[in-house]
Amino acid sequence: MNILVKNTRIEFETFGKGSAVVLLHGFLESSFMWKDIVPILSKKYKVVTLDLLGHGASENHGYIHSMEDQAEIVKSVLNHLKLRKYVIIGHSMGGYITLAFAKLFPKNVKGICLLNSTALPDSKEKKINRNRAIKAVKENYKTFIKIAVPMLFSEKNRTLFKKEIQNCINDALRMNPQGITAALEGMKIRENQIKLYVNSSYPIHMVISKEDPALDYTSLIHQTKNTKVTTSELPDGHMSYIENKTEVIKILSNFIKSC
Repeated sequence: MNILVKNTRIEFETFGKGSAVVLLHGFLESSFMWKDIVPILSKKYKVVTLDLLGHGASENHGYIHSMEDQAEIVKSVLNHLKLRKYVIIGHSMGGYITLAFAKLFPKNVKGICLLNSTALPDSKEKKINRNRAIKAVKENYKTFIKIAVPMLFSEKNRTLFKKEIQNCINDALRMNPQGITAALEGMKIRENQIKLYVNSSYPIHMVISKEDPALDYTSLIHQTKNTKVTTSELPDGHMSYIENKTEVIKILSNFIKSC
């Protein structure tokens, strides 16, 4: 299914019945990433997945897709579905968008779960790396994707999950360069959302991977200190929904049940 939001086609799907759970994919991903999780969650809940701006089958909206732009797109889809309250789960960039959504529309949120994500903005070093990535995409986006995706897995899993990595690469290759650079630009300028960890009236859970190549483990643990945020720790890399699939499904199911 799809709708037009500000003259931009957004692809979405719904599964099951019950209270609503919204799944937001990450950078270089699409709703395809949830294919093994949706069948489990949709047995008890109404699950909503969508392709974010410039990803999957959804169109680009501009040259910068801010996290707030993405959050407003998500809200338009949920309004279209006449949903008022929901649990939101976001992987990586999807987590940044989840936090932006929670700041913009707090009354609609029952709970949020950040899967391999962070409330902190990009550091100066990270912004430099984003600019390098943008340059690499403009030079040859297919090469960028083929190098970037495997590096999200823990080192040992780059061999163990070769088939799954190729599937992720194939999914990312559906994107065009503008969608990739717009997402990089948007992540580069995102806000610090740590205040949500302290002031939220809804539960927040973080799933942290000890060998995550994209996020610093110590920083993730530190940002939850003196907050109401709960955490789960996994042993592998950034792609926990593949690397630790069984554990992730259990964690998400338990969190949704608690909201």
